Amino acid sequence: MKFKHIALCALQFLAFALPGGAQETTWSQDLEVGSMAYRHGKYAVAELAFSEALTKAEKFGAEDVRVATTLNNLALVCETQGKYVEAEPLYKRALTIYEKVRGAEHPDLATAMNNLALVYEAQGKYTEAEPIFQQALTIQKKCFGGEHASVANTMANIAALYADQKKYTEAEQLYGESLAIEEKVLGADNVSLAKNYNNLAVVYKKQGKLKEAEELYKKSLLIYEKALGPDHPEVAILLENYAALLKLAGRDAEANELAERVKVIRDKLDKQ
Repeated sequence: MKFKHIALCALQFLAFALPGGAQETTWSQDLEVGSMAYRHGKYAVAELAFSEALTKAEKFGAEDVRVATTLNNLALVCETQGKYVEAEPLYKRALTIYEKVRGAEHPDLATAMNNLALVYEAQGKYTEAEPIFQQALTIQKKCFGGEHASVANTMANIAALYADQKKYTEAEQLYGESLAIEEKVLGADNVSLAKNYNNLAVVYKKQGKLKEAEELYKKSLLIYEKALGPDHPEVAILLENYAALLKLAGRDAEANELAERVKVIRDKLDKQ
């Protein structure tokens, strides 16, 4: 069974009001519906809501920042569903708008860069992904300083990139730095922290550090179930990873219990 990294992507929202009247309100409502659906793992609903939001946003003008925000979110939903071909041009279009409207050193540009690099990584385009990640990290450090959740997020994504290339020592070090920041600024029960626990556990497993990996899976599962509920798609990914670890350790009965739970979650999601 393949061990899976959980990507640390980011939805985007506008932090201030823009003119637009009723059209602005319905765009905002569609964006909120899509964001809520995404957080609950209802990706088809999220994709539809963001598509409708994009149609409305484009009426504000092709280079309006609301278009870029919506493009980023729609791309993220496509990416989460493995629709990389669809996601890539959406991210690129968002990047073009952000750079023109916001400038070359704005956090929104870094977020879209981060997400585009994840699409490249998922397709095995590592040489394309790393410089984009590094550029996003440079922008974020300049905007926020070294101890910020966005900085930790991008560091973790670079760590995952290294792990994909079997550079486990570099990956473990970066994950450790990312977790230290998150534990300080986000607290112990944040979902982003749980994702990093899962991803570092994958690296430990690859190096044969099964005991260390299991402890991280347990910590991650507690956070996920509390924050997302027991039937979220990312809970299924985590359980799948944990089950594979148990099987590798010869604990087949425990592994089979978790695998059955994964099946139940996925069956429920298929019926939504």
